[in-house]
Amino acid sequence: MIEYIKGGIASDYRGQIRFVNEFDMSDIKRFYIIKNSDLELVRGWRAHRIEQRWFYVLSGSFKIFIVKIDNWINPSKDLQVSALILNSMENKVMHLSAGYATAFQAMEENSELLVFSDYRIENAEKDDYTYPLDYFINKK
Repeated sequence: MIEYIKGGIASDYRGQIRFVNEFDMSDIKRFYIIKNSDLELVRGWRAHRIEQRWFYVLSGSFKIFIVKIDNWINPSKDLQVSALILNSMENKVMHLSAGYATAFQAMEENSELLVFSDYRIENAEKDDYTYPLDYFINKK
């Protein structure tokens, strides 16, 4: 399931503050930042059976490809792939529940994507499923 948590911006003569006050971070155990090396690169497919993630674009914009996994050992290659655009000007957090694979493509130079996870890195090797980039045929 995908849901969005809307934020806001406060501006005055000193500059601005971006915020997402409704984002409850009590489940968060770690975070990392993705910055692709160029605009052609698509980073993915990585899936998590039990880990949920939250995504916030710090700068620029990203195309995020998402697919719900039907079989963890041998998923169907023709699963429906959604392509969503997140950009820093929207100022929102996208929550992705467990059970999905993702791939990321930067849409602007120097784009940075902040990713929050509800599991520590020690859990990663037990819940890390990767598939070749061309595995899902419905990726647009």
